[in-house]
Amino acid sequence: MTLHSPHSAAKIQPPTRIQQNILARGERRVLNWLCARLPAWVTPDQLTLLGFLGAALVAAGYMLSWIDDEWLGLSLAGYLINWFGDSLDGSLARWRRIERPAYGYFVDHSVDGLAILLIVGGIGASPYFRLDVALLGAVGYLLLAIHTFLSAKVLGEFRLSYMAGGPTELRLVLMAMTMVMPLVGGATVLGTDFSAFDLFGLVVASILVTLFVVQSLATAKLLAARGG
Repeated sequence: MTLHSPHSAAKIQPPTRIQQNILARGERRVLNWLCARLPAWVTPDQLTLLGFLGAALVAAGYMLSWIDDEWLGLSLAGYLINWFGDSLDGSLARWRRIERPAYGYFVDHSVDGLAILLIVGGIGASPYFRLDVALLGAVGYLLLAIHTFLSAKVLGEFRLSYMAGGPTELRLVLMAMTMVMPLVGGATVLGTDFSAFDLFGLVVASILVTLFVVQSLATAKLLAARGG
């Protein structure tokens, strides 16, 4: 009889990646071009850390915008750095064929969760957004992330986009919102206690939560039909 240690490493089969967002093809070409040209000393772990530092810059820019709107430029730069690190870490590992499916999956998405908290917390700490509204957006995003992680387990599919949108499209929306913040301002509108950006955030949060409910029901129905 062969004894297996509970700590022995099991071979992890990565789930099938499903990416149907609008910019997926163009972004993939850009990422492959960058992967081929990154210095050998650059590692996926370094890129993961860089992406997290980008998220910290995003948050800092929003919070410092209480002092001067020009600090929002720091947030814009942070989004670009976050995209660079977050999009390239896994891409570089696959390009160099040095994937560590269990380690990479765990670390990358753990860091992503903290990065989302930083970014959304920074938005909520700005003069333009209420913190409670921003956190509702984070709840919606993380619910969809939970659905993605569960689907990877029960279906073997890792969905990177919903409604033709993914993390890159979301960053672009947030960057566009950031650029118009000084123009629109944070004053309340329509006789409510909400700014125009708060109302936008409530719409986005509602869409994300609705997507979670719809996708969860569809997945449950599919699993029931399969008898599993």
